[in-house]
Amino acid sequence: MAIVELLNQDMKQAMKARDKEKLSVIRMVKASMQNEAIKLQKDALSEEEELTVLARELKQRKDSLHEFKEAGREDLVSNLETEIDIIQAYMPEQLSDDELEKIVVQTIEEVQAQSKKDMGKVMSALMPKVKGKAEGSRVNQLVQKNLS
Repeated sequence: MAIVELLNQDMKQAMKARDKEKLSVIRMVKASMQNEAIKLQKDALSEEEELTVLARELKQRKDSLHEFKEAGREDLVSNLETEIDIIQAYMPEQLSDDELEKIVVQTIEEVQAQSKKDMGKVMSALMPKVKGKAEGSRVNQLVQKNLS
């Protein structure tokens, strides 16, 4: 089932349950997806494009969460944690460190990378394979570790 369809179903349930927080987050995510579709001049996004939007929304909130924690804004931290949990539910299951390590090593062998100079080649081949299943910073660290 497409992510948009799932969001629509959950939005109806949140309306019926009068869950304002969940409803608000779902509406924000749907608006972001609609904006992306308009930007790309499409009627509907592909599943990969939907995942890209979800990942971007999640990353924005995680970055904000980090900033709010540093500033001591606990009132905003709890709201963001709730939003992150709601968005995380629509993301595919994250790869374990072992699974990610195997994919990284396999990709390094595929592109025949020798040193950290080949980092760009490895990352460009690797990111489409793990899109939505692993954070870029985590992938970057593993690639650096395996290239040194």
